[in-house]
Amino acid sequence: MFRLLGTTFAALLGLAFGSFLNVCLSRWPEGESVVHPRSHCRTCNRTLTWWENIPVLSWLFLRGRCRTCGSPIHWRYPLVEAAVAILWAICAWRFFPVLPDIGDSTITVSFSLGYLFEHFALFPLCWLLVALALLDLEHLWVPDFLTVPGIVAGLLFTTVFEHLSYHFDTIHRPLHALVNGVIAVLAAAALILVIRLIYWLFRRKEGIGLGDAKLMALLAAWLGLPGALLAFFIGVILGALVAVPLLIVQNAKHTGGVAKLPLGTFLCIGGIVSALWGQPILTAYLRWSGF
Repeated sequence: MFRLLGTTFAALLGLAFGSFLNVCLSRWPEGESVVHPRSHCRTCNRTLTWWENIPVLSWLFLRGRCRTCGSPIHWRYPLVEAAVAILWAICAWRFFPVLPDIGDSTITVSFSLGYLFEHFALFPLCWLLVALALLDLEHLWVPDFLTVPGIVAGLLFTTVFEHLSYHFDTIHRPLHALVNGVIAVLAAAALILVIRLIYWLFRRKEGIGLGDAKLMALLAAWLGLPGALLAFFIGVILGALVAVPLLIVQNAKHTGGVAKLPLGTFLCIGGIVSALWGQPILTAYLRWSGF
């Protein structure tokens, strides 16, 4: 019962934060404030009523159109709201069944706090990755004001998690985790930079943006280097599955040129998969490979 209530609450909270994310995704590219003015139709500029701001349900009730001017409401609105809600529900569902009991011992308390912090840190990470995925998909834009603070937050998460989990140990453990996190961040960013350099040497033009390097660094800060590499692998596979059909269509139509693909979007999807199921996937791979 407690698990169901917690998951439901997380999903409802995810709908609310997904609705706010839609405001951000609409206004950030335009350089507008996310606070003022109130939510409005971006075609006729009419301020929306409260019942037109209910996540997902309002879009369905209005049949995806403004009730005043009839302009279509982008499919992105219900998609983002539902995505954040589902991801947060998954995080909560995975957390509650194995919630450790908090006893009197320092070790048990520290483990409980660390476990709590580890799982609920996935909430902002999922929100951030959904935001970056949509910004890159719609605008081919991976903004520094999200990735750079995200890297810092990931490193702080790693350090604080080690402290909460092992504060009965020496201070060297969280410091060691911070150093390892910085190394992982640099290595992940270097991977993209090397690929970018190789592409430029062969094609003499930019193939991967610097924003993708910072996004890989963000993933490494939160997930560690193995988790970031798993996200990269998943992202590359997804990108190839999209790119190959596009190239076939372009060659068939003799249109020429190469369509720009949002690598950051695929990396974010890979990052979400790695964050939620990365450990079982890596364990299965190591077992299969014989390590």
